[in-house]
Amino acid sequence: MAEELYRQADDYKMRCLIVDDESVAIKGIVNYISELDFLKVDCTCSSAIEAAEILKKKDIDLMFLDINMPHLTGLAFLETLKKSPLTIITTAYSEYALDGYRLNVVDYLLKPFDFQRFFQAVTKARDIFESRNMKKMPDSLYIRQDESFFRMEWKDILFVEAMQNYLKLHTKNRVLVIHQTMASLEEKLPKEAFFRIHRSYLVNISCIESIMGNCLYVNRTSLPIAQRKKDELMNTVVYKNLISK
Repeated sequence: MAEELYRQADDYKMRCLIVDDESVAIKGIVNYISELDFLKVDCTCSSAIEAAEILKKKDIDLMFLDINMPHLTGLAFLETLKKSPLTIITTAYSEYALDGYRLNVVDYLLKPFDFQRFFQAVTKARDIFESRNMKKMPDSLYIRQDESFFRMEWKDILFVEAMQNYLKLHTKNRVLVIHQTMASLEEKLPKEAFFRIHRSYLVNISCIESIMGNCLYVNRTSLPIAQRKKDELMNTVVYKNLISK
């Protein structure tokens, strides 16, 4: 009976895959995971090629992925996956952070990282995991213009610009004007994919090209970052202290 209850409790844990070519790094993550009751180590491996085979055979909820590995880098591997598990990058190299976030990674842990920083990252992953399980966000939404309705995928939205009584939805090919409030649109979009950088701007995180001072660039367009949002943006989207030149 006790064994059965243990198995049931174990089913509620996120199944983790650790991919790193350094055994010391793997051991460190395993030790951190052992301190938490919502994660469990399913597999570990030392290359992206091994990880690809594991993902074919197992259902992995969360992957810890190193970047610099033999034969195939972690980011190159991530780009090959049509459907990837939630991923946390673990690396000693800060310069790849924006590339990682374009691939929708949950967080970017710069080695060596302590347990507090690790806990922040995996808590974020758990929140996303639970929200997906509770309510599957649809891939598309309907946009009303006058008396017509258009279906569009939210991934196609680069950023949203608020005007006086309407919104502009900027995509790569066009700009759609809709009569809706920013707050009501935010409710329809996945919170982990969009960030409100300013009272007048909501951006698709995966479309951020660069951040310079109090501006960021999306599709070569400069957008202002409100001062009160700057710290939250850096901590949530880009690993803190990454851009410090």
